[in-house]
Amino acid sequence: MQTGFFFNNIGSIRNSVCNYANKDTGRRTRRPPVSSKKNVRGNCYRHGTSGSIQKLKRSLAIATLVLATASSSNDHFFVDGSNAASAAMGALKNMDYRYFVAGGTCAAFSHGITTPIDVVKTKLQADPEKFEGKGLVAATLQICRDKNSGGSAALLNGLGPTVLGYGIEGAMKFGAYEVTKPLFLTLLGERRKVTAFVLSSIVAGSIAAVLLVPMESLRIKQVTDDSYKDDTILSGIPRIIRDDGFLVMMSGVWAMLAKQVPYTFGKQVSFDLVAKFLYSVTETLSVLTKTQLKWIVSLLSAFCASIAACLCSQPGDMILTDTYSSSRSKPGSFGTVVRGIYGKGGLPGFFRGTQARLVHVGMIITSQLMVYDLVKQLLGLPATGSH
Repeated sequence: MQTGFFFNNIGSIRNSVCNYANKDTGRRTRRPPVSSKKNVRGNCYRHGTSGSIQKLKRSLAIATLVLATASSSNDHFFVDGSNAASAAMGALKNMDYRYFVAGGTCAAFSHGITTPIDVVKTKLQADPEKFEGKGLVAATLQICRDKNSGGSAALLNGLGPTVLGYGIEGAMKFGAYEVTKPLFLTLLGERRKVTAFVLSSIVAGSIAAVLLVPMESLRIKQVTDDSYKDDTILSGIPRIIRDDGFLVMMSGVWAMLAKQVPYTFGKQVSFDLVAKFLYSVTETLSVLTKTQLKWIVSLLSAFCASIAACLCSQPGDMILTDTYSSSRSKPGSFGTVVRGIYGKGGLPGFFRGTQARLVHVGMIITSQLMVYDLVKQLLGLPATGSH
């Protein structure tokens, strides 16, 4: 029944997509006779705009209209199809670059300033025998005393790929999350807001993971393998490709997905929901100004999000570090790495280095989300949870 409805309306869907793709140039396509498939295709592409942006819009519009059309015959999960299609088209048209700018800025800043902690955390995970029984402070002092590994300068290993990689990753993660959120909300309805937020975080985390793999692989190599410590981004990534091969380097995408998807879910969704809750319970307080309230809500929400993100993504972070460990000649396969970690330490093995990572991730996310809210407001966007 649902499939038949879709095929009966395929002509109107195709023309809606063409009209939307051509909207920026002011051209509208006229619906050709249904009997002429050649005219339908020709009319769409003859007047269609060129370029990657138009192709992206058309692809997203097709996916949105297919879901919306399917929803019109099934109101148990999706909202009304026509309303969903109209609202989703509006969301696609109004993609706001400011979310991408704010996300890239806050991610590059927060990950950059916490590089020393990340170095210690990575070394604890990659070489547990060398740092056995040592906490964060003791391990840091040992690294600083080890002149053969660079001394205190080793705490800045991987700074370049960290700033650049997470700048790109943050822009795409925050931007994709904010852009896809209204799409899923219009398709699922306000009653399923949490589900919509979760789906948006999965999409955003997956996009960011793929983009981050080359930079993260170089960062971990620089921290765990002394032969890479003098490599720059321009020399390090080609060297990894030359030594291991492109496909081998990108094989870490599964480990990255295991880390980034739970990390994005824990961070973005909890930040949204906690901020919304705090605004709802503090809006009647007259002792705080609006500016003070925004700072307090941002700080508390970011702190809660940091704990959630760390605990959700800790197993994935352990898998990612072990994938690129210096004890391996090449990145290990996902299944091999998981079995190896479990074989050495059982389930607790996936949470090795959690103490250092709680401090590291706590600093990253708390500073990151507060900077994100600040940059958003400087660019004219509302604070998270305040609207």
